[in-house]
Amino acid sequence: MASSTSSLLKRLLVGRPFRSDQAQPSSLPKRIALPVFASDPLSSVAYAPAQILMALSAAGGAAFVYAPWAAAGVVVVLLAVVASYRQTVRAYPSGGGDYEVVSGSLGSRAGLLVASALLVDYLLTVAVSVSAAVDNLGAMVAPVTSHRTAFAVAVIGLLVAVNLRGVRPRGLAFALPTYAFLAGMVALVGWGLWRIAGRGEQLRAASAELTVSGGVELGGGLTGLALALLLARAFSSGSVTLTGIQTLANQVPAFRPPKSRNAASALLTVGLISGGLLLAMVALARLTKVQYVERPRTQIAGASPDYVQPPVTAQLAETVFDGAPVVAYLVLAATVLVLMVAANTTFGGFPGLGAMLASDRFLPRQLHTRGDRLAFSNGVLLLGAGATVLVVAFRANVVALIHLYIVGVFVALTLSQVGMVRHWSRALQTERDPAARRRIHRSRATNTFGAVLTGVVLAVILVSKFNRGAWISIAVMAVLYLLMRSIRAHYDEVARELAPLEQRPALPARNHAIVLVSKLHQPTMRALAYAKATRPDSLTAVTVNVDSADTRRLLAEWEGRGLGIPLTVVDSPYREITRPIIDFVKSVRRSSPRDVVTVFVPEYVVGRWWENLLHNQSALRLKTRLRFEPGVMVTSVPWQLASSSGKDGADRMIRGPRAARPGRDAPDFERAPEE
Repeated sequence: MASSTSSLLKRLLVGRPFRSDQAQPSSLPKRIALPVFASDPLSSVAYAPAQILMALSAAGGAAFVYAPWAAAGVVVVLLAVVASYRQTVRAYPSGGGDYEVVSGSLGSRAGLLVASALLVDYLLTVAVSVSAAVDNLGAMVAPVTSHRTAFAVAVIGLLVAVNLRGVRPRGLAFALPTYAFLAGMVALVGWGLWRIAGRGEQLRAASAELTVSGGVELGGGLTGLALALLLARAFSSGSVTLTGIQTLANQVPAFRPPKSRNAASALLTVGLISGGLLLAMVALARLTKVQYVERPRTQIAGASPDYVQPPVTAQLAETVFDGAPVVAYLVLAATVLVLMVAANTTFGGFPGLGAMLASDRFLPRQLHTRGDRLAFSNGVLLLGAGATVLVVAFRANVVALIHLYIVGVFVALTLSQVGMVRHWSRALQTERDPAARRRIHRSRATNTFGAVLTGVVLAVILVSKFNRGAWISIAVMAVLYLLMRSIRAHYDEVARELAPLEQRPALPARNHAIVLVSKLHQPTMRALAYAKATRPDSLTAVTVNVDSADTRRLLAEWEGRGLGIPLTVVDSPYREITRPIIDFVKSVRRSSPRDVVTVFVPEYVVGRWWENLLHNQSALRLKTRLRFEPGVMVTSVPWQLASSSGKDGADRMIRGPRAARPGRDAPDFERAPEE
């Protein structure tokens, strides 16, 4: 049967359902919480250096000399944002995130703008992280590169399946990939710098021998202006390092007490590690002459059409561990795992934000419903579908996706800091303790600096990235913003319409029952019995005359059974069923506007999916149309076919001794006609 088969498949894919009381929040020690929730910002170090080099390649290989300066600028912004979010986690220990901060401080419209940016950010986090993971996997297994899109879609499908089962990133298994990645990066940078500075070895990456030319026009004007634009592009591309900072700030409730202090400590640790690794990776890339361009086929002299440039991490691992390829593979494997964990972490943030927005009536309420395994299943499916669309549309190209990625991040960062400034200003109006006021002044100054800095970075990103794909993110955010406002307006309008009136509703004068009849069989008999049991003021059976011979046979059988209920025949010269029934019901309503009409529709209940294609189509159309008629109630009277339960269909009427004696207890129209 279809229902049992689908239930079995669901149990195999999702697992046995959890009770609602099993959704108990758990707190984690810092040694587990930090690597689990910091996988997103830490994993960005795997592709941020490549983005800086790629942006500088627009002016040729000589421009790579500016990479450390761009990285240093990114680290300054990173530390400023970390300092700002340390104030946020102390002020909002509930972990509501940027949406709660901005909505509470700047109003619902600004909060909705942040929510739109965050939704886009979450989608792109999955797409970018998975695509980068596939890139690094392709450096280990060459065939993966040729089928990168398929592999990326498969990884997203795996993450969706894992999260539908309610597997939460709460244990050591999710912390180990981050620790392995950190160990790999420290080994890579430490051993590489030791070989160069300590041993005096001349390490040169394989790409160092390539000739790189500027493949992107910087525009006319002075050299200083062109250089500024070049550095702005490199800086904005490297700012992808800041992604995920707000994700960690949202997880305050997951830390053990003191929650705010532990979360703030984790933020500082992650910021220092991410900034240090970015600087070290860029420095090592410069020392080994690693080259990475946006368009290898046109910017690298002599590159074949099928040339694939390895990720910067893979180039560095191959160069530094040239005598130990196994270690290089381990570093790449750890990078792949941490990128997948970063993508998986987003499957907690997106559905959670969606549930919060649905609770505030900005998104459909289905997003607030937990599935069998206590996960927000609809949000998980929506995130998986959106990320899949992005991966397929951009062919799992990290470079193309990064251009879309950074805008939403800095919109949320900037508005969040502005909201925190407003929060501290309000706190100063009521706080009288001098020591507390000094702390508030320091916090407000920190958030003000963060707001100005992230606002400047956002402006730089918009100028340097707008025509390279950032406009797509802006358009999507605008659509989401307008869509969520429209949904809220609809819910508000429906709430006003459905609000109970002060006076009692007027009861209908009478109830007219109409039973739809196609044949005189057991479903019809059950519908007639149920309609009569409701004790209507009038009861009429109605059939549509589509075929005259069939109608005559039905009338003869009806009269022969002596049911005592009139059968009205409605003509249909054009052999249509729905319109004549609708017109008949309307005529009853017109004759008695204060009355209510109840239409009883016999239906089959089937057990196989394909049986739905063979039955109930007319009933479905009729019910759909009748629902739009005022003063008309539609009642479905089910008749379970044998396929729906696997039992004999003989025992499907009113069962038991009373129903077995139609001569005494059954309604008159269920009795067999007397001989």
